[in-house]
Amino acid sequence: MTAATLLTGALAATEAGVTPATIRKWVQLGRLSPAGKQGRAQLFRLEDVFAAERAARGGRPGAAG
Repeated sequence: MTAATLLTGALAATEAGVTPATIRKWVQLGRLSPAGKQGRAQLFRLEDVFAAERAARGGRPGAAG
């Protein structure tokens, strides 16, 4: 079994093409949960971030960026 790579909110946001503020908003809304912490920083699984991003875009057909 391999451990999932955990990324900070800023790195996860870059990978998903959103802003770090969007990651924080998804956490506040319960659409994304941190998988761990490193000091004060929340860490996220990239697959969870991509799932939240797909769900956010899926509700608005034709929405860009």
